[in-house]
This record gives sequence, C-alpha cells and structure tokens, in this order.
Amino acid sequence: KTTTARMCARILRAAGHTVGLSSTAGIWINDVALDEGDYAGPGGARMILRHREASAAVLETARGGLLRRGLGVEQADAALITNIAADHLGDFGSRTLNELLEIKWIISRAVRRGGVLVLNADDPLLVEKAKEHEGRIAWFSLDPEQCTAEFRPEHGWLIRDADGTRQRLCRIDDIPLTLNGAARHNIANALAAAAVCWQLGAGPEAIAAGLTNMQQDDNPGRGNLYQIDGVSVFVDFAHNPHAMAAIAQLTAALPAKRRLLAFAQAGDRTDELLRESARGGWALKPERVIISELANYARGRERGEVYGILREELTRCGVPAADILHTETETEALELALQWAQPGDLLIMLVLGEAEAVRGRLAEVAG
Repeated sequence: KTTTARMCARILRAAGHTVGLSSTAGIWINDVALDEGDYAGPGGARMILRHREASAAVLETARGGLLRRGLGVEQADAALITNIAADHLGDFGSRTLNELLEIKWIISRAVRRGGVLVLNADDPLLVEKAKEHEGRIAWFSLDPEQCTAEFRPEHGWLIRDADGTRQRLCRIDDIPLTLNGAARHNIANALAAAAVCWQLGAGPEAIAAGLTNMQQDDNPGRGNLYQIDGVSVFVDFAHNPHAMAAIAQLTAALPAKRRLLAFAQAGDRTDELLRESARGGWALKPERVIISELANYARGRERGEVYGILREELTRCGVPAADILHTETETEALELALQWAQPGDLLIMLVLGEAEAVRGRLAEVAG
C-alpha cells in the first residue's frame, strides 16, 4: 500500500497538485514531512484534509486503523484495494482471509454513491466480492490478456484500454521502481496508481512523469538496491508470505554467485504464518540465513520463540543448521552479512524495524 500511495502522490504532483500524503511512514505535504510514524488511519486523514495547502489527498488506510477507528472519510473520488493477502491473520478481527477482505472492503463505502473503486483483477477474492458493489469499478491486472482490465501491461508498456481506445501511458523499463521490469509487484503498483490518478484527472503525461521520475530514494525501504564493492544489497519491507513470494520472483532475476537472506518476524503472527514465512525465505534460495530477534516486536512471545519456529522450518526445508545465524538487531545482521559477502554476492535484507538505520549504514558504506 505504501509504495502505491507514494506513486499516486508523485503522479498528482506531476499533474500540478499540492499533495498531502498520510501513510504508515508519516505525513507529507509534497516533500515536506510534517511528522513521522504510522498515520495510516483517521488521524493522518484529518491532518491532511485540514491542511490549507493540500489540493489533493492520498490517504493510506491500514487494517488496524479500520478496525479500531473506522474510515477516515465519508466520501472519496477514488478508493483502491491492492490485494487480499495473508497478513496479520490471527489478529483481532482478521482470523481468515475472508474476514480480512471484509475489513478492507470498508473503504468501498467512500465511493459507493460516487467516485470509482479500483481493484486488482488478479485477486479472486476481490473479483468475487466486486459483484456486490453498486458503484463504478476500474480494474487493473498484470495479465496482458486480461481484456476486462482497464489498466494492464502490453508489449512493455502500461496501457489504458477503455471506451474503445487503447492508450499507452508509460514504458515499464522507464519506471525505476520496476528494476527494468524485474519487480513485477511494482508494475502492479504502478498500474494501480495510474488507475487511481486517472480517476482524479491525471492524464498520460502526468502518469508517465510521476512514475518515471520516482527513484528508489523516494520509496525508502521498498525494493531498494545498493552496490557496494561488487556486492548487491537488496532492501525491502516484505514481511508476509505474499510479499516474500514477490521478492523471490524479483531477486531470481538478479545475478548472484551466492545469496544471503536476513529477515525477522513479529511475534503477533501465528505459528503457521511464521512457518510459511520461513518457507518463503527458503524460496529465495539462500546459502546463508540470518534471523534477527527484534525484542520490540516480540508482542507477547518469549525471547527466541519466533527465531526457534523460523529456524526449525528452515532446517526442515533443507537449510543446514550451521548456516542459520541469530542476531539481536537488524543492523547487526547487516554487519554480519557484509563481513560474509564477496564480490558477485546478493544480500537480501528484509527489514522490519530498523529500516532507517540499515539504509543509513548502506549509504555510508556505499559512499
């Protein structure tokens, strides 16, 4: 959600707006940060909507905020649900995917009597649920053959196909966050952002400008690739099985002599979600794995409990026990990874709690 929200903000700025953005990372008016922290709820929405300079508002809305405080607005011009993926299952109010769907579907109320609901045509749960929606829907898809999707890729381009007109919007390889097309999840995010912003009046030129001028530093912690003395370091926030599958697909396209995975998980995931996360880590085909403890994310579990579940599943998958290391923090994991790495290696850092510190250290080493 955060990457798509940032893409929307960049496109709307290219269209001439002063954009207010509230997200899990903070609140901004264009490039000016008003505050940092998780504002993906009604509190962040209120701050943006009350700001006199904002002419467009992009409001990331998280499951937790919807459950605890409801929807931050009664009406919107466009609302987007990117997907329904197994994350936070077992938390209050979201024990199953269908319950999670019902929670996320709350945002459709804001466009029920006006505006457009933007949905992912590749998500079967959303396709089925959409039959209940009385308002207008704009679909996006990664499948070039999905002709019912208004926004989709075709021959290396993002296109809009509607009203009898097929229109090219932007070359995929020109979008830095797609890493020359390897990051398919960011192609999907770009399609979703294009669909949302089209409903808000942004034309092809603004969509292209917003997406092609957005660099990895404009999307910190999401799909960032660093080069350090011949070693590639990939940093992402991926922390659920769906996101890790996307990262596995992306990093498979990156050349590497050896691969190292460093990751962590919060204690509020169920045991089975933790095991699924470990299996997702194994799909990255690492020669070595570092698991960080992250005491601030224990959330009721004993020290070492999350590590033990992840380690057990990784060894069951085939990772030698000697190649699974344990650190207290993600910055310690980074240092161990850099010590292990040789030119041609790929370090995959899935950072949950110390993204800023990890990025700062990488910028220091790379500089």
